[in-house]
Amino acid sequence: MAHSSQTPPRGHVAFVGAGPGDPELLTVRAMREIQSAEVILHDQLVPEAILSLASEGATLLPVGKKGFGPSMKQDDINALIIAHASSGARTVRLKAGDPGVFGRLDEETEALDAAGIPYHVTPGLTASTAAAASLGVSLTKRGRNSDLRLLTGHDVKGFAEQDWRTLARPGSVAAIYMGKRAARFLQGRLMMHGGDPATPITVVANASRPNERQLPSTLATLPADLDAADLDGPAVLLLGLAPRAARAIAFARQEVS
Repeated sequence: MAHSSQTPPRGHVAFVGAGPGDPELLTVRAMREIQSAEVILHDQLVPEAILSLASEGATLLPVGKKGFGPSMKQDDINALIIAHASSGARTVRLKAGDPGVFGRLDEETEALDAAGIPYHVTPGLTASTAAAASLGVSLTKRGRNSDLRLLTGHDVKGFAEQDWRTLARPGSVAAIYMGKRAARFLQGRLMMHGGDPATPITVVANASRPNERQLPSTLATLPADLDAADLDGPAVLLLGLAPRAARAIAFARQEVS
């Protein structure tokens, strides 16, 4: 029962992508929906700089999930969304990044469908595109990779299995979400399937935010580099990509040798 609307009417739910964290990366429609909301149910990763855009009388409710930490049950989140929309409130479900990229969007829209509540979705910039932009590189490139994979490091069953043989091929590029704790698992699987130990992997934590950190690494050194860096906050692992500056240094070293 998805519908499109410039300003959500009462009793309607707007799923809004907050982007990677920088308020300037919000879409115009996302900004308008946040400012017109009466109730905002937001993820834990949505920063204060974006929440502060809400109107003075809006009710802000944190309903986020934190990996390996305290989390609200999905059924309880669904019930809260339904309760506020059913009361007639102009309701926004504000999700970090893009609602449709590892954001449990389907679980919440299915609950609204079952309750007969209309909704629409406003997409947002996802972390992988913001991270690649920070590195000054492209996620796709002619002659290198004709596809791009968005993966999760772990799912409800634990560390997530993937098509490792394809990912291990030279030139493969993938953005791995929630992958910090899965680094040793990822390394083992990729090398087991022929991955080159020198394959670049760049970890970008808090992409687009003032506290963004970039960690250039390789398949061979990824777990040790992550342990030493002790990165805080959400991070995306960009398999097959290195920062433009790091590539320039590598080429210079090759020329010297």
